[in-house]
Amino acid sequence: AHALGRCHADRSGFEGPWTPSPTVFTNDFFVQLLNQTWVPKKWNGPKQLVDKKTGELMMLPADYALLEDKAFRKYVELYAKDSEKFFEDFAAAYGKLLSLGVKFKPDQKPYSFPVVNA
Repeated sequence: AHALGRCHADRSGFEGPWTPSPTVFTNDFFVQLLNQTWVPKKWNGPKQLVDKKTGELMMLPADYALLEDKAFRKYVELYAKDSEKFFEDFAAAYGKLLSLGVKFKPDQKPYSFPVVNA
């Protein structure tokens, strides 16, 4: 989830955080993606976008494609507007990811991650 962390040029070739608070799990990735104006970063690295206002936030071309694709844009808009829905859907998807290939006993439920209000 690009809601957490940042890119490091020496590891991925890309540089910068997606959000102003890269160590806090929020829906801010979707808020920023939707509400910022994104422009190509002028540098010798791989193609990436930066926010026009400060140049401090970044998006990958694959991130920006979520806005351009009609089928995915509705999720960007939904998750930008409703953080609880994002947390709920993320928890369900992440639980499936962790359970993939795990053989559960018939009476055992797969992993689940309840949303906790802090």
